[in-house]
Amino acid sequence: MHQVIENYESLSAITAKMRDAATHGEWDTLLKLEGECRQRVEIMKAADDDAPTLSETSRQQKAALIRQILADDAVIRSHTEPWMAQLQRVMRNTKVEQRVRQSYSGQ
Repeated sequence: MHQVIENYESLSAITAKMRDAATHGEWDTLLKLEGECRQRVEIMKAADDDAPTLSETSRQQKAALIRQILADDAVIRSHTEPWMAQLQRVMRNTKVEQRVRQSYSGQ
């Protein structure tokens, strides 16, 4: 099998695990997998530059894998974006609370 396709299959496997982690709220696992994903993408960047032209079948496989990776990414975002928004609200409220405490403790 062509190395480019193997790289995309590997990336797809990682994003599937990321999707599952996000779906189950396993944030530590998701962060670990994000690091693996970043490493795989770096490897792929270098490999794609040196890769020969793909056959039509390989191009179709690559396109299908990319579509799956993007679909997984959409699911991941649908779970992480609300969590991040909630985290931002909590942090904002904590900062306001700290300012109020500082204002009243200084008097």
